[in-house]
Amino acid sequence: MSSPPSHTSADSVLDHVLDIVDQLVSELRGDEVYRRVQPGDSFERDLGISSLERVELLVRLEKSFGVRLADEAMAEADTPRDLVVIIASADPHIAPTATRTTFETSSGKTAPVTTRTLVEALQWHTEHSPDRVHIYLREDNGRETPLTYGQLWRSATDVAKGLLSRGIDRNETVALMLRTEMAFFSSFIGILLAGGVPVPLYPPFRADQIEEYARRQIGILSNANARLMITFADVERLATLLLGQVPSLSAVVTAQRLAQEGAVAPEIRFPRTDSDNPALIQYTSGSTGNPKGVLLTHGNLLANIRALQSGLEVQSDDVAVSWLPLYHDMGLIGAWLGTMYIGAPLVLMSPLAFLARPSRWLWALHSHRGTISPAPNFAYDLCSQRIPDEELEGLDLSSVRMLLNGAEAVRPESLDRFVKRFVPYGLKNETLLPVYGLAECSVGLAAPPPNRSYRIDRIDRALFQETGRAQPTETPETTSLQFVSCGRALPEHEIRVVDEVQRPTSNRREGRVQFRGPSATQGYYRNAIATNELIRKDGWLETGDLGYLADGELYLTGRQKDLIIKGGRNLHPHEAEEIVGQVPGVRNGCVAAFGVPDVERGTERFVIVAETRLSSSEEHQKLRLEITEQLAKALGLPPDAVIVTPPGAVLKTSSGKIRRAATRAAYLDGQLTQGRPTLVTQWLRVLTSASVIWLRRGVNRLTQAAFTTYVMILLLLTGPLVWLVIAVGPRGRWINRLIGRWTRAILLLAGCRVDVIGLGNLHKLGPAIFVGNHASYLDPVLLMAVLPVDLRFAAKGRLAFYPLLGTAIRKGEHITIEKRELSQQIQGANAVTAPLHEGESLFIFPEGTFVAAPGLLPFRLGAFRAAVETGRPVVPVAISGTRDILPANTLLMNPGRITVSVGSPIMPTGNNWKEIVRLRNLSRVSIQQELDTQS
Repeated sequence: MSSPPSHTSADSVLDHVLDIVDQLVSELRGDEVYRRVQPGDSFERDLGISSLERVELLVRLEKSFGVRLADEAMAEADTPRDLVVIIASADPHIAPTATRTTFETSSGKTAPVTTRTLVEALQWHTEHSPDRVHIYLREDNGRETPLTYGQLWRSATDVAKGLLSRGIDRNETVALMLRTEMAFFSSFIGILLAGGVPVPLYPPFRADQIEEYARRQIGILSNANARLMITFADVERLATLLLGQVPSLSAVVTAQRLAQEGAVAPEIRFPRTDSDNPALIQYTSGSTGNPKGVLLTHGNLLANIRALQSGLEVQSDDVAVSWLPLYHDMGLIGAWLGTMYIGAPLVLMSPLAFLARPSRWLWALHSHRGTISPAPNFAYDLCSQRIPDEELEGLDLSSVRMLLNGAEAVRPESLDRFVKRFVPYGLKNETLLPVYGLAECSVGLAAPPPNRSYRIDRIDRALFQETGRAQPTETPETTSLQFVSCGRALPEHEIRVVDEVQRPTSNRREGRVQFRGPSATQGYYRNAIATNELIRKDGWLETGDLGYLADGELYLTGRQKDLIIKGGRNLHPHEAEEIVGQVPGVRNGCVAAFGVPDVERGTERFVIVAETRLSSSEEHQKLRLEITEQLAKALGLPPDAVIVTPPGAVLKTSSGKIRRAATRAAYLDGQLTQGRPTLVTQWLRVLTSASVIWLRRGVNRLTQAAFTTYVMILLLLTGPLVWLVIAVGPRGRWINRLIGRWTRAILLLAGCRVDVIGLGNLHKLGPAIFVGNHASYLDPVLLMAVLPVDLRFAAKGRLAFYPLLGTAIRKGEHITIEKRELSQQIQGANAVTAPLHEGESLFIFPEGTFVAAPGLLPFRLGAFRAAVETGRPVVPVAISGTRDILPANTLLMNPGRITVSVGSPIMPTGNNWKEIVRLRNLSRVSIQQELDTQS
């Protein structure tokens, strides 16, 4: 701990108080990156310093300053600034008169480098430059609407209040089905302010695919367990149809209505958010399978934004331009959230505006003297091939220093064409930067250094396809392959390429690309199987991509699942698709290449699906022959089957990527050439599906009501007798055993199976302190029923005065803790240790409470302090299933299965503050791992 100041000026006292609080917060968060403590930070709301932590802070302050601090004053102190006043009253020589700030404002443009969350980043900009324009929302006609940081903050708080008034709980998911519009930004930040987790969805954009769209969104909403959906008026009717088919979804509301509700709602304190809290569930595009929800924390997102800022040398005086959709990671994180954090203005237009007239993107760069802009590869082809010269007269791209090409395979030909077309308009050759990223790493993973021309690697085709060796060659393009360098891993991130047995490959040897770093997700939301496939035990994550390293730079060669193995050669589908797309009559960008197992020959059949607007059978036959000839000439290998289809047969993701696996499945099912159902037929199917779900949901509600009624009858028939026995009987732990047996009988009669795992860990244990996750009001009585240990429970003081429950708490001699004043907090902390000293065991729920949303809340430290002080072991207990049987915020119950898992005891090995934190961390990890296994 640092020494106290040698003089007693107000600033030095404040500095030293901040150092002490900062050190305490650092110990509480372990290795987590967090911002510097500020004088006005609330102990409870901003720093997570609750009752026991305040006791520790009190001890450190008294020791450091050599003063005695009054309990009452410490209880009233809410910020470090308040502590300075308290210390001044304890020592008349200290008289605080001023405070300081550690923000580096630098003309109001410096990024908030120490913030822990996206909300803090926006708040920082709002406090320092509320009138600074954050976004210029550009319309199709060139008119723009500016949005300042202050305006965004105010509108977001209205949305947050609207959400809280509708009962949104901490970590509950809220779906966002919005276009590129002002409401998206306020809704996204508003969800975070309310403690929720945003789930961006793409709005419907093709009427002829409404059935597939509805089916896909239902799957996402169900997996996300979305509680609420925010949308816009034009699709509210469709969104309401989804409402009936997603059990967790309670309401669909427009962003405007939600903001109006919040504007008239009373002021409310928003939940505290930390860097390890979820900030986004980003659903993957699903190009190789069903979409999976990538769970990202505030810490993940900020780490990636900071890495991109450092690696690409982005500054607040840059001007970003984007048309990328906000439901896609490159548009959401790379364009919007990145510029919000950095403080660079963002010029934003809708994707449809760009697709209708690609020159709008370039003119936006021209008009705002834009310096940086991201886009996928196809956008560069559209601009170089589809914009007539007359639309470019007077265009000046000389201000642009970085055009990032990512989100899909980068084609060498696309880079060359774009540069050749736009150098006459001021574009510099080093402006184009091929980059690499994926949702599982937030957005960005690798990039070349700025101000360097892109690198293209030409290698021997036959050698590469047969052996995976990327040997440079000077042979003609017909016998070579070309791949583009995506640069090196961003700062604090790592990339490696491994072979089939997980050994890092040598230089220029193809293998599986893996990564790790602070931007990496902790897994897929509610998808343990996919998470286990993603994250290896050694901490490296699978990208699903193939590639090789050459001189430390990454060259991507394709997707692992898309690789076609034909006659001992590895064919990458994107190359075949590119060749076929150039054949006259084929719709470029609407070609899928994939392999189909050929059991008889022990290899794969090479299949091409190509869309065309040609209609006659003769034209189709000529097209098949031309495709076969071009592929045989370029690859030295003809396809086994060429399927020519009308437009719409090749399935794509919302971001335009080819869904090869889905197209392969449609081919095997014989559905490619059947044609798409009419719009009326699709709507009828959607309505029918919704009606069936509503009917089924109604039946389920009736079943729940019947089950709840049955359980209530059981409780009414037996409960009064149990209470009477407790009321007239003596005090003692026999009450626990009585309640436990009664609970077991009720669960048995209700058909709720209870499995208990790990009771062997309690053999010859002795007195211990048990800690468990809190998921339902059912938890305490369940533990009385299943644990063979005579336990005392720690409960909130007010519960002792509840009818029935209060009787059981008082007569069962359980511990009650008051938390209103610091003196009571200290007494409560001492009361926790008393049973352990007396040779009894104690159970505490360190979360303190529970909410409807799944997931663990932060653990308080009281239980672990008691373990350290008494030298008793901590036993982590994971409870699964009670949340489903008796959920929060509803009176309806469900039959279900409960699992209680008792972990191995954790012995304290020290007697200091760090040991308390260590026990907390180990217990939480143990419980979380067990819950993940049970899910």
